[in-house]
Amino acid sequence: MSNPKLLVIDDELAIRKFLRASIDPDEYELVEAENGQSGIRMVATESPDLILLDLGLPDLDGVDVTRRIREWSQVPIIILSARGDEMNKVEALDAGANDYLTKPFGLAELFARIRAALRLSRVTAEESVVKVQDLTIDFAAHLVRRGVEEIHLTKTEFKLLALLARNLGKVMTHRQLLTEVWGPEYADELHYLRVYSQQIRTKIEPDPAQPRLLITETGVGYRLKGE
Repeated sequence: MSNPKLLVIDDELAIRKFLRASIDPDEYELVEAENGQSGIRMVATESPDLILLDLGLPDLDGVDVTRRIREWSQVPIIILSARGDEMNKVEALDAGANDYLTKPFGLAELFARIRAALRLSRVTAEESVVKVQDLTIDFAAHLVRRGVEEIHLTKTEFKLLALLARNLGKVMTHRQLLTEVWGPEYADELHYLRVYSQQIRTKIEPDPAQPRLLITETGVGYRLKGE
């Protein structure tokens, strides 16, 4: 089996050199594009397994690049950007990005996010069971187990957890979660997520005060950690 192919779309030569020097060629194949238009073309010609995308490109904004790719491809996209404010993150994630890292970033975190996003790409809506660490989520049977212990979730709790599990490792924005679980008219009811995420943590986390599965992305949303 060939190594996963990563496409870097970034106009900063220093960033591309840094990634080229940091990524082990025995683990990943790396291809590069220096602007949005060429990056979009390379998604079609190179068929990458994952995209590392800068927002501040010279020809197209990275959010627009994300939207255009999402018209025909579900390849995982991780944003790497110096824009660290919450609205930029939310806009990129709502456009279809899977994750967001603010420059400068640590390599250990970058590779962890890459692994999680690649795992996400292997989790499809057709799969009936997802395993997250010691947690098993059976979509068809509407069952959740931690180890061999069955965990009782309400219908809404299961719906929220299942949505996060189907997008394993992906940051889901507040609006995405509220719209999918409760409906568009609840898109601004953030307190629903706070209450239900805490209820789920109480049931699935060994220590709900220090969650290691259901992670809060402050000001943005939540993700179910893939590893």
